[in-house]
Amino acid sequence: MIAEGKNVKFFLDTANLDELKRGSAWGIVDGVTTNPTLIAREGRPIEEQIRLICGIVDGDISAEVVSTEAALMVKEGLKLAAIHKNVVVKCPLTRDGIEATSELS
Repeated sequence: MIAEGKNVKFFLDTANLDELKRGSAWGIVDGVTTNPTLIAREGRPIEEQIRLICGIVDGDISAEVVSTEAALMVKEGLKLAAIHKNVVVKCPLTRDGIEATSELS
């Protein structure tokens, strides 16, 4: 049953370009959620992989910082956000992550 007035969005949880191309061809993908582990499996630097993902899917693309200190998270987050207008930066739910999120927002 579909609730009236509710929007449903589909995000692929992968950094694999072939999977993203297949999913994108379905015409129902709204975005991509990634993490450092998924990106590491693809063998490319995070910035390059995120850029390639943005070339496949036109929607929100999450990119997570790997730093653990707030100042470094902010620096990394700004670098990730500069890759493409669709990049959404993720920070961990730690004191430093919350501080970085506050500064980035």
